[in-house]
Amino acid sequence: MGEHHYNQRKGKNKKQQQHNKGHGHTQHSMKDTKTFNRHGSTAPQPSRIRKQVDPEISKYLLEIANLFESNAVELEERTLICGNALEETKGFEFEVATDYILSHTLETIIQGSDVEHLCAFLQRCADNFPAIAMDRSGSHVAEAILKSLSTRVQDKDARPQLEEALTTVCKVMAASSVEVMRNCYGSHVLRTLLCLCKGVPLDKSEYYFSKAATVLAGRLNLNVSKKHDATNFQSGFPNLLKLFVSEMLKNSGKSIKTLQVDPFSSFVFQTTLRVLAGNDEELLHVIPILLGCKDKRNPEGSFLEDTVVAELIKLSKEAEFSHLMEVVLEVSPEALFNELFTKVFRNSLFELSSHQHGNFVVQALISHTSNQDLMRLIWDELGSNMEDLFKMGRSGVVAALIAASERLHFNEHKCCQFLAKTVCSADESPKCIVPRLLFLDSYFSYEDKSNWSWQSGDKMHVMGSLILQAIFRFKSEYIKPYIISITSMETPHVLEAVRDAKGSHVIEAFLSSSASEKEKCRLVKKLESHFGKVAAHSSGAFVIEKCFTACNLSLRESIVSELLAVRSELSKTKQGSHLLRKLDVDWFASHPDRWRSKQASKEFAYKDFSSTFGSSDTKPRRKDRFLAGSSNNKSNPKTVTELRKEINQSLGTAAAFLSKQKFKRKSEQKGKNIAKVGDDNNNFRRGKKMSNKKKVGNKNDDTAAMATARKSNKKRQRDDVREASLKKMKA
Repeated sequence: MGEHHYNQRKGKNKKQQQHNKGHGHTQHSMKDTKTFNRHGSTAPQPSRIRKQVDPEISKYLLEIANLFESNAVELEERTLICGNALEETKGFEFEVATDYILSHTLETIIQGSDVEHLCAFLQRCADNFPAIAMDRSGSHVAEAILKSLSTRVQDKDARPQLEEALTTVCKVMAASSVEVMRNCYGSHVLRTLLCLCKGVPLDKSEYYFSKAATVLAGRLNLNVSKKHDATNFQSGFPNLLKLFVSEMLKNSGKSIKTLQVDPFSSFVFQTTLRVLAGNDEELLHVIPILLGCKDKRNPEGSFLEDTVVAELIKLSKEAEFSHLMEVVLEVSPEALFNELFTKVFRNSLFELSSHQHGNFVVQALISHTSNQDLMRLIWDELGSNMEDLFKMGRSGVVAALIAASERLHFNEHKCCQFLAKTVCSADESPKCIVPRLLFLDSYFSYEDKSNWSWQSGDKMHVMGSLILQAIFRFKSEYIKPYIISITSMETPHVLEAVRDAKGSHVIEAFLSSSASEKEKCRLVKKLESHFGKVAAHSSGAFVIEKCFTACNLSLRESIVSELLAVRSELSKTKQGSHLLRKLDVDWFASHPDRWRSKQASKEFAYKDFSSTFGSSDTKPRRKDRFLAGSSNNKSNPKTVTELRKEINQSLGTAAAFLSKQKFKRKSEQKGKNIAKVGDDNNNFRRGKKMSNKKKVGNKNDDTAAMATARKSNKKRQRDDVREASLKKMKA
């Protein structure tokens, strides 16, 4: 019965498809783009009453769900079934999309439909799209439609139809933007729509949805991918995006003060700014509106109104607005950034840094400061207050300050000195600096700080770890106390640090720093007889790899020897098997002498390269810059790790080349030997022939020589006659 019902529906939809082809799906033509502004300003529609879904449609959709679960449908037939199913929902799009059970089936159908049926479905439900987006089940359907459309953006044939459907949806969403962006489900759909218009691949849109870890990594100069690299975008719809944002802000103008402190609308505004990043003209228009200014520039040429400036410090202490202000500072053009600093934040940095929400705004301000003049003003307000910031639990501000000093090369030595003084008094040994920063909260919450000691099992501090990682990026002459401290740690403490993810990152940062090999070996020796146990730990395996790169040949052999003893256990883990391959443990086991020779060659090449081109701290003198700039060589590696990596690659290439040459020489020698044997066998046969030809050859040579001489004499005579005739003509 069910199969008969399905076939009946299928036949009905084929006829309906032929009817649609005859009349075309152009009910919403491209005139929607021209009338975007006129329709976009209409008042949002009241929530509609939900109708009862036709039982026949429900039964049909459930049968399709069961059919797809059986995996008995081929791809072409699946696309046809999905298209027919979307046609069957006509008139009940809202009801099906917001039904808890049927919405799951509709998502599956949407994923398997072609662009023509998707756009037709979107056009039909456009008027109800805001209501669908704000529904718990419907929001998933709306997301599924947008994600399916994003995969078709590169299809040139489908773009006009796709743009028409999106224009219709953006028009309706802009009209209801205040209601939608304040809804927890609608906010997410609206952000997805913004990303689609921008051309951001929706499977790589984490940055546009405010991932805190990515933002923090960027602020502290850690290695992260480019957040809004336009080269990674698809060809979006820039004109549509501009219209959409403009209409959305126009309809939100009267409610902007409410939206500034609303958690879900704040997310929408953050995504809006990020999709506009790099478009300074649009940002200079949008940012003042989001900050509460009117939609026009002041006569004085400034971007911010005085009445708004007075409120921004207060607003920056609100949780939701502080997140928005962080993104404002991140994407602001330089002129607007400087005005924000001068008018709003200057002389208020410590006040904001003391606040639980405002301190994140200060971190963003420091992290996106791009010149030393502003950095000097920031340092004057905060540099001497590091200890107070630590006591208040605002270590993130200190971390941002240190990272910016390293990035802008401003007050680097003073920065390291001030930080050391906050955790180590003048009469104390510098040995305590690294442990106290690793356990930052524990140390500053301890009453008698002079008697604080490393408590085994205590939780290491995330921000303290990040601060130490930033410190070890400075030049070695600036961080001597920190080097003394980390190399003076007791063996149990070093072992505890490498087994902790936060502590292991600090050890890795030191081993990758500009400290001397002798200082690094002093720390590595504390791990002797423990290399195997450390390598078995997930974070410890990376530390062992850094140890191997940083230390001398004898310590390398010790590391590999200990790993060889636990090779079977390490090979069962992902990080262990990688380490065994990286350090050539199997090669060491089978050919220890060759392994030592290879490592010695690498060490010699590294030292020779370093003595020729200088260490990572070496800077070209002013008079040498011309020569350096005119060189055809690539820029020198900036870190010891990069130096060693380049040398290893060079040696690997050379080894491969030499092995090929060796094989080639062997082949050539083998060929010569075969040829020699053949020559010996034929020498006797050739002997008589050669002796007979010798006499004939001599006679032929004499005859040829005489003929050549006669030809040359005749040529000389012709040249003399030609020369004489030329002289007569001149005479």
